[in-house]
Amino acid sequence: MSKEHGDGMSVIVKTVTRLTVGLIFLYGIYIVLHGHLTPGGGFAGGVIIALSFINLELAFGKRTSGKIFSKSATSLVESFGAVMFLAIALLGLQWGGFFTNFLHPDGDPGMLVSAGTIPLSNIAISLKVGAGIFGIFLTLIVLQKFESEKK
Repeated sequence: MSKEHGDGMSVIVKTVTRLTVGLIFLYGIYIVLHGHLTPGGGFAGGVIIALSFINLELAFGKRTSGKIFSKSATSLVESFGAVMFLAIALLGLQWGGFFTNFLHPDGDPGMLVSAGTIPLSNIAISLKVGAGIFGIFLTLIVLQKFESEKK
């Protein structure tokens, strides 16, 4: 990495990242929201969303990506996803059982809320998985820097 590029990678990589990272993020959201209709869902969409943030981190460096999604924000989003998932499961107890579909128990095909709690569960899982994977990535970066400073 030369001085003229500053933090991150070359101008070409930064330009391609600028053009593609939004599309990657939107595709992850699409996978999450259509997980009850197509293959995918919370886990796959969460991984794709995390990869969009990892792409930013790799291309632009720590200073730029840290402004978008910091370590504390990662932890907060991951915790919120876990609490949201548990709340959806516990709310079902009021209607008869753990994870009971309380929004639309019959599920009329073609209706907007026909999937009931499944899209909400997918959103919660995507928050947990996406933030968790990005948090693991940030931890690995810190450990790598720590190991390189020891040598």
